[in-house]
Amino acid sequence: MKRVKLKYYLIAVLIFCFGCNKTSDEPIIADASTISGKWKETEAFISAGGPQYWVNVENGEEIEFLENGTFTSDRFTECIGGNYSIANNELQLKYNCDGFNSESENEEGFITYKIEIFSNYFLLTPTSGPICIEGCSYKYEKKK
Repeated sequence: MKRVKLKYYLIAVLIFCFGCNKTSDEPIIADASTISGKWKETEAFISAGGPQYWVNVENGEEIEFLENGTFTSDRFTECIGGNYSIANNELQLKYNCDGFNSESENEEGFITYKIEIFSNYFLLTPTSGPICIEGCSYKYEKKK
């Protein structure tokens, strides 16, 4: 009888420990409310002709998204802000400075990325301008 109780006890402990294992690293829906706030680029997923790997980024871009569809960024010294939109997991940035052009813009003047948002970071993969041949992504972490 004691063995049966012990067996049920161990099964209950295993179910408790492993049965509700939810990962917090699953993407969430990308929209203005999930991206609003201040973010800093911390890592880049790159390749030098071989397999891709993550590298730390020192002094990475800082960007702030407001829920009203505007953003500010320190990426370019010539222009620090504009408007953004998110639809179908695509982030579109439109810098609002007269005469400002970036090699990363598409024909309509937007810098575009595939975006994946997680609980405290997001990943951007360029879809406009010069695109990395081997692929690349950039990780931005939420600033506190």
